[in-house]
Amino acid sequence: MIAFTAAEIAEITNGRLDADPGITPLSVVTDSRDSTPGSLYVAKPGEHADGHDYVAAAFTAGATLALVERPVSAPDGTPYPSVLVPDAVLAMGALAAEAVRRIRAARAREGSELTVVGITGSAGKTTTKDLLAGILATQGNTVAPQGSYNGEIGVPLTVFRAGTETRYLVIEMGATGIGHIQYLAEMVKPDIGVVLAVGTAHAGEFGGVENIARAKGELVEALAPTGTAVVNLDDERVAAMRARTSASVLGFSAEGRGDAAVQALNADTNAAGHPEFDLQLPGGETGLHVSSRLIGAHHMGNLLAAAAAAWAAGVSGQDIASSLSFQTAASRWRMERTERPDGVTIINDAYNANPESMRAALRTLADLGRGRRTWAVLGAMLELGEDSIREHTAVGTQVVRLNISRLLVVGREARALYVSAVQEGSWGDECLFAETVEEAHELLDAELQPGDLVLFKSSNSVGLRHLGDRIALPPQTPQPADERSTLP
Repeated sequence: MIAFTAAEIAEITNGRLDADPGITPLSVVTDSRDSTPGSLYVAKPGEHADGHDYVAAAFTAGATLALVERPVSAPDGTPYPSVLVPDAVLAMGALAAEAVRRIRAARAREGSELTVVGITGSAGKTTTKDLLAGILATQGNTVAPQGSYNGEIGVPLTVFRAGTETRYLVIEMGATGIGHIQYLAEMVKPDIGVVLAVGTAHAGEFGGVENIARAKGELVEALAPTGTAVVNLDDERVAAMRARTSASVLGFSAEGRGDAAVQALNADTNAAGHPEFDLQLPGGETGLHVSSRLIGAHHMGNLLAAAAAAWAAGVSGQDIASSLSFQTAASRWRMERTERPDGVTIINDAYNANPESMRAALRTLADLGRGRRTWAVLGAMLELGEDSIREHTAVGTQVVRLNISRLLVVGREARALYVSAVQEGSWGDECLFAETVEEAHELLDAELQPGDLVLFKSSNSVGLRHLGDRIALPPQTPQPADERSTLP
């Protein structure tokens, strides 16, 4: 972490200092439970809790300074050492922007540089981020987000983990409205911007898909002329973003578009569902075969996006292909495969869901399940707005047309999916509905048989990822640790 004194923090954030100006925090946390000796605790107001209520706990755990929006005192009336600001989250952003500036300056003085890569898109951000970070880590010190830290809180927390030794900084950028990605891009000033797709996730919040495209394109608009925009030419809305940037454009395509400089040639998936292809990069380097360990043909685009961004960052084609062939899924609940001792196979892809990722996961289930009994355990896709019923109906129809053996729909918000499957011709024990996750758990416990292949897929807050964990592990087996939070 770049060191800031309390006095510098107050100056950068336009805050009021109520502490020894020489205090120099060693880390930044937004959860009092993460506080360690020397932490700066950011007391941000939250949806369900106010961070100011936990200032005492943070200092008890070792915090030495707090960033607050109102004064907080100890039980004896003594004010905690703090910097008072109007908005703690915006103050975090200001500190992160200054941290990036200082890292760049320090590396420039040493004759080196910091390369910042921003990644956005309606689907695939975390997988692409993990793949790219894996490639870049073979070349130099690399910092990337933990889990899906991709918003106004998560991005600064990622930046605060970087220091003058950092060669590559990978930033995942999410948004729920116009201007969000612009704000994040202004904070970190990416050298390379990657746009993966414009889908219908969060369409309700954005007010339509065109607004999603407008928001995602803010990343390429923020690039300097010396930068590189990595764009998915298989998505027409992303391809149109080429006209919105002054940076160089590097297009990738998993569908063989002739104008794409980065492509997957001779692409296929093997018997285990792993993508394989010959990687085409600018410059004509040959012999670049990728045999991925990820599951699903839909990962072709993520693999190509990571390859394109790594190439733009100066990594050789051979190093890119080698790393992509070695890496497995680094973040939980993304096509995560578990083989139970009794022969049941679990694919847990329930970290999040939108119509595009739901269709891709179901196609993978159908491909892998030839000769086996397949289960699709599906929950709601949230934040689709007025398109929700239509999109859930389409998924139910797809399940039947893909000849998935059993469908289990969980939760009333996804009932349209169940109804459409019944109307399409799936009934009886082929198509089941459970009101709750517990009810679904009991049903699966009773019905699963050796050799079954089970996919879990839903939006994060539905909780099917945890049901997938419970079904994947034998009774009495400790559950895997959850990610601490799902920051915006």
